[in-house]
Amino acid sequence: MENALYFDVETIPGQRPGLREEIAKTIKAPGQYKKAESIAEWERENKAAAVEEAWLKTSLDGTSGEVVVASFAVGDGDVVTITTEDWQDPNSEANMLRTLNEAISDCVPHAHIVGMAVVGHYVSGFDLRFIAQRSIICGVRPHPILARAALAKPWEIDKVFDTMVQWAGVGNRISLDKLCKALGLPGKGAMDGSMVWPAVRDGRIAEVTAYCPDDVRKVRSVHHRMTFKTMPQPATRAAPAPSAPPAAVRIPETLDF
Repeated sequence: MENALYFDVETIPGQRPGLREEIAKTIKAPGQYKKAESIAEWERENKAAAVEEAWLKTSLDGTSGEVVVASFAVGDGDVVTITTEDWQDPNSEANMLRTLNEAISDCVPHAHIVGMAVVGHYVSGFDLRFIAQRSIICGVRPHPILARAALAKPWEIDKVFDTMVQWAGVGNRISLDKLCKALGLPGKGAMDGSMVWPAVRDGRIAEVTAYCPDDVRKVRSVHHRMTFKTMPQPATRAAPAPSAPPAAVRIPETLDF
Protein backbone atom coordinates (compact mmCIF):
# COMPACT_ATOMS: atom_id res chain seq x y z
CA MET A 1 0.00 0.00 0.00
CA GLU A 2 1.34 3.43 -0.96
CA ASN A 3 1.82 5.52 2.19
CA ALA A 4 -0.13 8.53 0.91
CA LEU A 5 -3.66 9.65 1.68
CA TYR A 6 -4.67 12.33 -0.82
CA PHE A 7 -7.13 14.73 0.79
CA ASP A 8 -9.31 17.77 0.06
CA VAL A 9 -12.31 19.46 1.67
CA GLU A 10 -14.89 22.00 0.54
CA THR A 11 -16.35 24.48 3.00
CA ILE A 12 -19.17 26.99 3.30
CA PRO A 13 -19.78 30.07 5.49
CA GLY A 14 -20.98 29.44 9.02
CA GLN A 15 -24.65 28.59 9.39
CA ARG A 16 -24.87 29.04 13.17
CA PRO A 17 -27.90 31.15 14.18
CA GLY A 18 -26.89 34.66 15.20
CA LEU A 19 -23.51 34.56 13.43
CA ARG A 20 -24.32 37.38 11.03
CA GLU A 21 -25.52 39.56 13.90
CA GLU A 22 -22.28 38.90 15.78
CA ILE A 23 -20.29 39.87 12.70
CA ALA A 24 -22.38 43.03 12.21
CA LYS A 25 -21.39 44.24 15.68
CA THR A 26 -17.72 44.09 14.69
CA ILE A 27 -18.11 46.06 11.44
CA LYS A 28 -17.33 49.72 11.87
CA ALA A 29 -16.98 52.63 9.47
CA PRO A 30 -13.42 53.25 8.26
CA GLY A 31 -11.31 55.52 10.44
CA GLN A 32 -11.52 58.52 8.13
CA TYR A 33 -15.23 58.88 8.97
CA LYS A 34 -15.31 61.10 12.07
CA LYS A 35 -18.66 62.86 12.12
CA ALA A 36 -21.75 61.05 13.31
CA GLU A 37 -23.70 61.89 10.17
CA SER A 38 -20.95 60.62 7.84
CA ILE A 39 -20.65 57.42 9.88
CA ALA A 40 -24.42 56.93 9.68
CA GLU A 41 -24.35 57.51 5.93
CA TRP A 42 -21.55 54.94 5.50
CA GLU A 43 -23.51 52.40 7.51
CA ARG A 44 -26.64 52.96 5.42
CA GLU A 45 -24.76 52.59 2.14
CA ASN A 46 -22.01 50.08 2.94
CA LYS A 47 -22.49 48.13 6.15
CA ALA A 48 -24.77 45.41 4.78
CA ALA A 49 -22.27 44.61 2.01
CA ALA A 50 -19.37 44.66 4.48
CA VAL A 51 -21.19 42.24 6.79
CA GLU A 52 -21.96 39.92 3.87
CA GLU A 53 -18.32 39.97 2.76
CA ALA A 54 -17.09 39.19 6.26
CA TRP A 55 -19.63 36.39 6.63
CA LEU A 56 -18.60 34.81 3.33
CA LYS A 57 -14.98 34.76 4.54
CA THR A 58 -15.97 32.50 7.43
CA SER A 59 -15.80 29.65 4.91
CA LEU A 60 -12.02 30.00 5.26
CA ASP A 61 -12.02 29.77 9.07
CA GLY A 62 -12.92 26.58 10.92
CA THR A 63 -13.99 28.64 13.93
CA SER A 64 -17.23 29.50 12.16
CA GLY A 65 -17.25 27.93 8.67
CA GLU A 66 -18.44 24.39 7.99
CA VAL A 67 -17.31 21.38 5.96
CA VAL A 68 -19.81 20.14 3.38
CA VAL A 69 -17.68 17.77 1.26
CA ALA A 70 -14.50 15.80 1.90
CA SER A 71 -12.72 13.56 -0.60
CA PHE A 72 -9.74 11.26 -0.16
CA ALA A 73 -7.88 8.47 -1.91
CA VAL A 74 -5.33 6.03 -0.54
CA GLY A 75 -2.47 5.62 -2.96
CA ASP A 76 -3.73 4.83 -6.43
CA GLY A 77 -7.09 3.67 -5.11
CA ASP A 78 -10.50 5.05 -5.96
CA VAL A 79 -11.46 8.48 -4.64
CA VAL A 80 -13.99 8.32 -1.80
CA THR A 81 -16.27 11.33 -1.31
CA ILE A 82 -18.30 12.10 1.80
CA THR A 83 -20.91 14.84 1.83
CA THR A 84 -23.59 16.19 4.11
CA GLU A 85 -27.03 14.77 3.50
CA ASP A 86 -28.67 18.08 4.44
CA TRP A 87 -26.31 21.00 5.03
CA GLN A 88 -29.11 22.92 6.76
CA ASP A 89 -29.43 20.22 9.45
CA PRO A 90 -27.35 21.36 12.47
CA ASN A 91 -26.20 17.76 13.04
CA SER A 92 -25.22 17.04 9.45
CA GLU A 93 -21.61 18.20 9.74
CA ALA A 94 -20.89 16.03 12.79
CA ASN A 95 -22.46 13.05 11.05
CA MET A 96 -20.34 13.71 7.96
CA LEU A 97 -17.13 13.85 10.03
CA ARG A 98 -17.98 10.51 11.66
CA THR A 99 -18.66 8.98 8.27
CA LEU A 100 -15.33 10.35 6.98
CA ASN A 101 -13.45 8.72 9.87
CA GLU A 102 -15.17 5.40 9.23
CA ALA A 103 -14.43 5.56 5.50
CA ILE A 104 -10.71 6.22 6.12
CA SER A 105 -10.59 3.33 8.60
CA ASP A 106 -12.19 1.05 6.01
CA CYS A 107 -9.46 1.95 3.49
CA VAL A 108 -6.38 2.02 5.74
CA PRO A 109 -5.51 -1.01 7.88
CA HIS A 110 -4.53 -0.11 11.43
CA ALA A 111 -0.97 -1.29 10.85
CA HIS A 112 -0.48 1.34 8.12
CA ILE A 113 -1.73 4.38 10.07
CA VAL A 114 1.62 5.53 11.47
CA GLY A 115 3.38 5.52 8.11
CA MET A 116 0.60 7.26 6.21
CA ALA A 117 1.20 10.85 5.07
CA VAL A 118 -1.64 13.19 4.13
CA VAL A 119 -1.05 14.82 0.74
CA GLY A 120 -2.90 17.88 -0.49
CA HIS A 121 -2.54 21.37 -1.93
CA TYR A 122 -2.28 23.87 0.94
CA VAL A 123 -3.42 20.98 3.09
CA SER A 124 -1.18 21.92 6.02
CA GLY A 125 -2.38 25.52 6.05
CA PHE A 126 -6.08 24.98 5.41
CA ASP A 127 -7.72 21.56 5.04
CA LEU A 128 -6.15 19.82 8.05
CA ARG A 129 -6.53 22.80 10.38
CA PHE A 130 -10.15 23.30 9.27
CA ILE A 131 -10.99 19.64 9.84
CA ALA A 132 -9.29 19.69 13.24
CA GLN A 133 -11.20 22.80 14.32
CA ARG A 134 -14.56 21.52 13.12
CA SER A 135 -13.94 18.14 14.73
CA ILE A 136 -13.35 19.81 18.10
CA ILE A 137 -16.44 22.01 17.73
CA CYS A 138 -18.60 19.05 16.67
CA GLY A 139 -17.18 16.75 19.36
CA VAL A 140 -15.92 14.20 16.82
CA ARG A 141 -12.39 12.95 17.36
CA PRO A 142 -10.56 13.15 13.99
CA HIS A 143 -9.06 10.06 12.44
CA PRO A 144 -5.50 9.43 13.74
CA ILE A 145 -4.01 9.98 10.27
CA LEU A 146 -5.61 13.42 10.01
CA ALA A 147 -4.85 14.32 13.63
CA ARG A 148 -1.17 13.36 13.24
CA ALA A 149 -0.83 15.35 10.03
CA ALA A 150 -2.60 18.41 11.48
CA LEU A 151 0.08 18.68 14.18
CA ALA A 152 2.99 18.15 11.79
CA LYS A 153 5.32 20.86 10.54
CA PRO A 154 5.02 21.54 6.79
CA TRP A 155 8.47 20.01 6.19
CA GLU A 156 7.68 16.72 7.98
CA ILE A 157 6.84 14.98 4.73
CA ASP A 158 6.48 11.59 6.37
CA LYS A 159 3.34 13.01 8.01
CA VAL A 160 2.10 15.68 5.59
CA PHE A 161 3.12 16.52 2.03
CA ASP A 162 1.73 19.91 1.07
CA THR A 163 2.26 20.28 -2.68
CA MET A 164 2.06 24.08 -2.47
CA VAL A 165 4.67 24.31 0.31
CA GLN A 166 6.97 21.74 -1.25
CA TRP A 167 6.87 23.61 -4.56
CA ALA A 168 6.75 27.27 -3.57
CA GLY A 169 8.29 27.17 -0.08
CA VAL A 170 6.87 28.05 3.33
CA GLY A 171 4.97 31.33 3.17
CA ASN A 172 4.75 31.39 -0.63
CA ARG A 173 1.83 30.42 -2.83
CA ILE A 174 1.03 28.80 -6.13
CA SER A 175 -2.42 27.73 -7.25
CA LEU A 176 -3.11 24.08 -7.98
CA ASP A 177 -4.20 25.06 -11.48
CA LYS A 178 -0.92 26.87 -12.20
CA LEU A 179 1.16 24.03 -10.77
CA CYS A 180 -0.69 21.44 -12.83
CA LYS A 181 -0.06 23.40 -16.01
CA ALA A 182 3.62 23.91 -15.15
CA LEU A 183 3.98 20.14 -14.84
CA GLY A 184 2.20 19.46 -18.11
CA LEU A 185 -0.95 18.18 -16.41
CA PRO A 186 -4.57 19.18 -17.11
CA GLY A 187 -5.57 22.29 -15.17
CA LYS A 188 -8.62 22.75 -13.00
CA GLY A 189 -12.07 22.98 -14.51
CA ALA A 190 -14.58 25.81 -14.47
CA MET A 191 -15.38 25.58 -10.74
CA ASP A 192 -13.19 26.97 -7.99
CA GLY A 193 -13.54 27.41 -4.23
CA SER A 194 -15.37 30.72 -4.53
CA MET A 195 -18.21 28.95 -6.34
CA VAL A 196 -18.82 26.30 -3.68
CA TRP A 197 -21.22 28.28 -1.49
CA PRO A 198 -23.40 29.59 -4.35
CA ALA A 199 -23.68 26.02 -5.66
CA VAL A 200 -24.63 24.61 -2.24
CA ARG A 201 -27.03 27.47 -1.53
CA ASP A 202 -28.77 27.00 -4.87
CA GLY A 203 -29.25 23.26 -4.42
CA ARG A 204 -26.38 22.25 -6.71
CA ILE A 205 -24.26 20.43 -4.15
CA ALA A 206 -23.82 17.61 -6.68
CA GLU A 207 -21.49 19.95 -8.58
CA VAL A 208 -19.37 20.32 -5.44
CA THR A 209 -19.27 16.55 -4.88
CA ALA A 210 -17.86 16.25 -8.41
CA TYR A 211 -15.39 19.13 -8.00
CA CYS A 212 -13.79 17.95 -4.74
CA PRO A 213 -12.69 14.46 -5.91
CA ASP A 214 -11.34 15.98 -9.10
CA ASP A 215 -9.00 18.10 -6.98
CA VAL A 216 -7.85 14.95 -5.19
CA ARG A 217 -6.99 13.32 -8.52
CA LYS A 218 -5.08 16.42 -9.62
CA VAL A 219 -3.14 16.56 -6.35
CA ARG A 220 -2.25 12.89 -6.76
CA SER A 221 -0.94 13.52 -10.27
CA VAL A 222 1.10 16.50 -9.03
CA HIS A 223 2.51 14.45 -6.15
CA HIS A 224 3.51 11.65 -8.52
CA ARG A 225 5.37 14.15 -10.69
CA MET A 226 7.03 15.88 -7.73
CA THR A 227 8.24 12.55 -6.32
CA PHE A 228 9.28 11.19 -9.74
CA LYS A 229 6.76 8.38 -9.60
CA THR A 230 5.69 9.50 -13.05
CA MET A 231 7.80 11.35 -15.58
CA PRO A 232 6.88 14.05 -18.08
CA GLN A 233 5.98 13.10 -21.58
CA PRO A 234 8.69 13.81 -24.14
CA ALA A 235 8.32 17.34 -25.40
CA THR A 236 7.14 17.70 -28.97
CA ARG A 237 7.27 20.79 -31.07
CA ALA A 238 5.83 21.44 -34.48
CA ALA A 239 8.42 21.56 -37.21
CA PRO A 240 8.89 25.09 -38.51
CA ALA A 241 7.18 25.82 -41.78
CA PRO A 242 9.59 25.84 -44.72
CA SER A 243 10.61 29.35 -45.60
CA ALA A 244 10.69 30.74 -49.11
CA PRO A 245 14.12 30.80 -50.73
CA PRO A 246 15.78 34.20 -50.48
CA ALA A 247 15.33 36.50 -53.40
CA ALA A 248 18.28 36.66 -55.72
CA VAL A 249 20.55 39.64 -55.10
CA ARG A 250 22.68 40.97 -57.94
CA ILE A 251 26.16 41.91 -56.81
CA PRO A 252 27.88 44.35 -59.18
CA GLU A 253 31.32 43.42 -60.43
CA THR A 254 32.66 46.84 -59.56
CA LEU A 255 31.60 49.54 -57.18
CA ASP A 256 31.53 53.17 -58.26
CA PHE A 257 32.59 55.77 -55.69
